[in-house]
Amino acid sequence: MKPEQSEQLFIEELIQKSIAAKKITNQSISLIDKLTGDASTRRYYRVVMNDKTSFVVCLDNPVKEELENNFFKFQKFLYQKNVRVPKIYDFIPSKGYLLEEDLGDTTLLVHLANLSKPDEIEETYKKIIDQLILMHKIDISQMEWINLKFDFAKLMDEMNFTLKYFIKMYLKNEDLELEKKLQNELIPICLRLSEQKMVFTHRDFHSRNIMALKDEMVIIDFQDARHGIPQYDLTSLLEDCYYDFSPPMRERLIKYYYDFSGVKNIQPSYDQFRDLYSDMTIQRVFKAIGSFAYIYASREDKRYLKYIGFAMEKLKLVMLNNPKYHTLYKELFGLYYAS
Repeated sequence: MKPEQSEQLFIEELIQKSIAAKKITNQSISLIDKLTGDASTRRYYRVVMNDKTSFVVCLDNPVKEELENNFFKFQKFLYQKNVRVPKIYDFIPSKGYLLEEDLGDTTLLVHLANLSKPDEIEETYKKIIDQLILMHKIDISQMEWINLKFDFAKLMDEMNFTLKYFIKMYLKNEDLELEKKLQNELIPICLRLSEQKMVFTHRDFHSRNIMALKDEMVIIDFQDARHGIPQYDLTSLLEDCYYDFSPPMRERLIKYYYDFSGVKNIQPSYDQFRDLYSDMTIQRVFKAIGSFAYIYASREDKRYLKYIGFAMEKLKLVMLNNPKYHTLYKELFGLYYAS
């Protein structure tokens, strides 16, 4: 028996347990279809029932207790805070089995391709920012079990990750002195970011981790959440390396977040907020470039290489607009454009 067949029989058995426990209504399975997973060891299947209703089964690592599973733990908490996350119908920890709401296949990125008017795009992003605001308003003292944060060590670890996979391996730079200069320019950026008050952050809040379900925007892939500054998620969304929109629209959306998020309580000056937004953009986009280079280096997967050029041009615009980044700009783009 092929592994896929064995796993499908396993899923059928688990679905029957969910039916017996009355987690879902008693009906037979019509189809089990394997879905493309993420970069983790989790496996996903769409299960279609005979009445055409469907669910998604996630097979994760088995655990002893429910709250040992980060996805379940965060989903339960966020759901209670009215953040639109996938519904979970059943969870058997010892089997690593999660029975989830089927959100379809339309990511925000795909959904945006169907919008032809700028005001439709802007209203869509406001809906998503409203969800982001709900997450950022969570009292993190209620989440004592989250002990991870974007402190200086973590932020710089991400920068060193990009220096390794993008500068050394992708651009094939062997100049250790230049690498040290880049690192010295990134250190003060990460220091400024790490010194700010923090909120609950999704960590990977971009157009491929938001699903469009009819008129709803549903947040997924939140299991690696940690504490960070508000700009971490906001730049992930608005400086997305997969999708771009006009600078005036971006500025309106940044201001929309600032006006309605309550961030004024920790960053009372909009100039300060905007300055940190620029710092965060450099950190987030530079890290994304490292991820694209890593995927190519580790899997020889070329699909993400096309985003590197766009991301670098995004960095260029931020750096040219602020004198404090000019040295970083000269060192980084002197290497990049010469490669």
